[in-house]
Amino acid sequence: MKFLIACLIAALMAAFPARAADGPVVFAAASLKGPLDEAAAAFKAETGTTIVISYAGSNALARQIEQGAPAELFISADTDWMDYVAQKDLIAADTRVDLLSNALALIAPADSATTLEIADGFDLSGAVGESKLALADPDAVPAGKYAKAALSALGVWDAVQPKVARAENVRAALALVARGEAAFGIVYVTDAMAEPKVKAVGVFPAATHDPILYPAALTRTATPEAAAFLTFLKGAAAGAIFAKAGFGKPAH
Repeated sequence: MKFLIACLIAALMAAFPARAADGPVVFAAASLKGPLDEAAAAFKAETGTTIVISYAGSNALARQIEQGAPAELFISADTDWMDYVAQKDLIAADTRVDLLSNALALIAPADSATTLEIADGFDLSGAVGESKLALADPDAVPAGKYAKAALSALGVWDAVQPKVARAENVRAALALVARGEAAFGIVYVTDAMAEPKVKAVGVFPAATHDPILYPAALTRTATPEAAAFLTFLKGAAAGAIFAKAGFGKPAH
């Protein structure tokens, strides 16, 4: 029994990123990969500190933090999952900040000849046809939840729901469209900008979904180096990196 318990603990630890001995551990929404990697590299060049980043859907990251994963900084793609860890007293509430904003895009493969205007009642289901509409899981992942809200507001969710291909995070949904396995997908504008194999067909009106915000906060186990990285992310140098990738600043 002791051997089995030891094996289980070892397996769990292997599933989590390296601990702080390798540098501050950041859990970040999958849609941040690229600019956040670039910001971490800039921070290392400035301070000599390596940042260890684990990317996934915000829901999965929040659950891992709840289970004791060694995250020191959490950056979610919506307020709900940050609220979730806050309610469990797993973050330092006074460090919480809305770091970035984003928008939601309908995408298709780059070589698609499709033109489709996003509007009330638009025939997305007809345009998808026998193919699929790729979404991050609309029941849990922020990008999918925003997509479902937008499609519902436009009155087309019920028609297109049977054609939805659910992905574990927004980058997985992006990949389905990039590979031509789905005729359309709904991702963040920044994802569409980052992938040359897709094109944005249109951007969903902001009024069709909640504001897309990326709250960040230190966890209860954060080191001073993690706090320094959060300060860096709020500064001008990181801001320029995120702006280049298409992220906006939250309206306050």
